[in-house]
Amino acid sequence: MPRKGDYVRDFPDLDADPSSLRDDDPHRQEWVVVASTTSKRNQSSRIVPSRYTCSGLAAELAQEWVEYVEAAGLTAGSVQSYRQAIANFCACVDSRFGAAASSASLAKDQPDLARTVAAWERWLPSGFPTGSRRPSILASAIRVLIRRRVEHPDRPVTDAVVALARAGSGVPVGDSNELDEFSRQEKRELVRTAWTAVVTLEKRLAAGWELAATGRHPDHGSWTSIPDLLWGLARQAITPRDIHDHLPVSTAWPAHLRECIGRPDGPLPSTAKQFLSRWLVAQLWPSTLDLHAFRVLLTDATGRAPEEVSQLTGNDVEFLPNGVRLTLVKKRARRRYYRSFTGKPVDNVGDVVETEDFRNLPRREPGEIIRRLMGVTERARQRAADPEGKLFVRAVVDVDLRLKFAEWSPEAPPVRFNVWLREHGVTITGKADIRRLRKSSKVEKIAVAQGRIHQAADDHHEQTFRGHYAQGTTLRVISTEVINAAQQHWFDQAVHGPTVLTEQPGPTQEDTERLRTLGLSDRQADDLMHGQLDMGVTHCSAPYDSPYSPRGELCAVAPLRCLECRNAWILPSQLPQLLLFADHLDRLRQRISPTRFTAVWGQSWTNLHAVLAERTEEEITLARKHIAAGDASLPLPLAAHVEFDA
Repeated sequence: MPRKGDYVRDFPDLDADPSSLRDDDPHRQEWVVVASTTSKRNQSSRIVPSRYTCSGLAAELAQEWVEYVEAAGLTAGSVQSYRQAIANFCACVDSRFGAAASSASLAKDQPDLARTVAAWERWLPSGFPTGSRRPSILASAIRVLIRRRVEHPDRPVTDAVVALARAGSGVPVGDSNELDEFSRQEKRELVRTAWTAVVTLEKRLAAGWELAATGRHPDHGSWTSIPDLLWGLARQAITPRDIHDHLPVSTAWPAHLRECIGRPDGPLPSTAKQFLSRWLVAQLWPSTLDLHAFRVLLTDATGRAPEEVSQLTGNDVEFLPNGVRLTLVKKRARRRYYRSFTGKPVDNVGDVVETEDFRNLPRREPGEIIRRLMGVTERARQRAADPEGKLFVRAVVDVDLRLKFAEWSPEAPPVRFNVWLREHGVTITGKADIRRLRKSSKVEKIAVAQGRIHQAADDHHEQTFRGHYAQGTTLRVISTEVINAAQQHWFDQAVHGPTVLTEQPGPTQEDTERLRTLGLSDRQADDLMHGQLDMGVTHCSAPYDSPYSPRGELCAVAPLRCLECRNAWILPSQLPQLLLFADHLDRLRQRISPTRFTAVWGQSWTNLHAVLAERTEEEITLARKHIAAGDASLPLPLAAHVEFDA
């Protein structure tokens, strides 16, 4: 009887002749594509046109699908997306036309496939969660296949379908929710747990090999002796299949074997022998879950992407006197780059003391983390048939009880990152994704760099940083604080604007004392009363300490910006000049746009009218008479009369 996995093809439909699936008729034959997954495993995808009423249309799309995959070298994920798009669209055609779908073809006007594609695209997003990008991907896949058929000289396509192919997809791209970084507390807990796991793994492997050295071949010892079983596995004298065949029935297991699988009491499961084999292998070599700790530590220490550090090989590591130099590869960008990580040497790192805050652990020293990774995987790498020499290599017992040493693949559901978190009792908020740790490192870097994106985006483009890393909670908080500080600064500038005196001070002791209480020195008060600080529109208490000019230089923007300056003092005698300045601003409002006027003169306009509102009608009328008599003038720089709306 064949074992599980021996069938590599789907079972044919009961009402279909199996030989028809291998017919030369393209409408009935099976179209198969084999693509490589991220773990370098071959994965087959198939389309059987005879399963659809529109078998002719399905065969046409399947033919383009097979040729496009071969020409573009698509990965398994993209292959599945195209297969899903064809299946979804053909199911829509069947439900829309019923029995008439049997005549559907890209080369026929009836049924109208151009309208069908448009209707399918309108309906497609309703079958997915709100904001999903999947509908856009599927719609684009169908249009790509149609465009390929249009470009083929020997494959006719109707004019309506040609026009459809030249147009853009009618399905908008969905929104993606960017991953948020881990909080500082969560990150510390992850790193602390990872170091604990590394220490535990090193102790476990050391104890396992020490125990294996005391055993002998189970044929000469006992098939229920743990040292003998470890001895046989370590020396390749036995296999997990041999252990399964020679172990007694579970009801006759001794207590020490039951404890190995965590079932000291009660009945054992039917898979107890398989659990025991995996437990024994884990005492000698690292498992898939064990290597999550090293990926956490390297991602935190280097700030690089998790997929980059987990693909390191022996040739990518060069140890330096006080650190390590790594060769990192970005597969999507097809880029190879180098980074050196140096730090203080750590004494006695082999004898680690497990303290609460892990002071004795080299938390962020990639060189030491890689040394320990190479130490725990050395024996596994020797047994693995990996010409590239990957550092992340684990031992695994498959369903057929075969012991394998292969490249680390953490994407299988039983050994994913969330399982490692659960096994070690780590609770986090949000999605359990290791990429959030990389984002935390990026946020730390941009905070240290004081917002300089080019320093944080040292292993990708600045556009990538803005699109994937700039939405973190920490950066939003920092940005908010910066904006609030800037707004508060300008608000303070507006609130602490010019000082307005309601009475004209005179050269008396009482007036001098009153000005001193307002913040002026004796000399400033005296100069103010004698007109020595007059700047045209207002008086200035510190013309050589202007907020608009370098310290020590005479203010370069007086009198145009005096009404926005905290050094300005407005006396009642300057009312005519204020009215002349108000007339000047009125003329500017007529020459330039409201937006430009508000941006440049808005604060001066507001402060000026606030001062004029405090004057009586009699005072303003008298000031106008002085202006008409030529007793008052407003000297303005030439640039004030030639401002343009720019």
